[in-house]
Amino acid sequence: MSTPNPPEYPYGPPPEGWQPYGYGAQPSPQGPPPSGYPGYPPPRGYSAPQPYPGYQPYVGYPGYDPQAPFGRDPATGVPLSDKSATTAGLLQLFLGIFGIGRFYIDSTQIAVAQLCVGLFGIVFGLFCFFGFPVLAGSIIWAIVDGVMMLTGSVTDKDGRKLR
Repeated sequence: MSTPNPPEYPYGPPPEGWQPYGYGAQPSPQGPPPSGYPGYPPPRGYSAPQPYPGYQPYVGYPGYDPQAPFGRDPATGVPLSDKSATTAGLLQLFLGIFGIGRFYIDSTQIAVAQLCVGLFGIVFGLFCFFGFPVLAGSIIWAIVDGVMMLTGSVTDKDGRKLR
């Protein structure tokens, strides 16, 4: 009994004029360069994607924006900070009388003010009645500031929205 296709062609004979890879006519190294590579024109009918209005694309790594290294807010296009709004808000809620949430987002002037008011309220609350209202004000300030951080109303020191 004979097999219809010899083992070197298990799927039937190759088409007319077929040669194995690497045999036959090879393109000349001095021939026209392939299109689509850096320094060569794009293929016909191709148009590069356009950036958002007012932003210039970065010519290096695709998808990287040097003005927004941590991405952009999808709704507004505003650059995002490297700091987390959740972390900053929770730090401010629990340790806000010491300004820890503000120190986290590098807003040091407000953080130092919160620290001074909080320490003043704690220290003078032990000795006289005047410290308790200051301490209560410091606690309210920390809670309001923490809620504002959690809702996205606070920016970092560079004016970027918290992630």
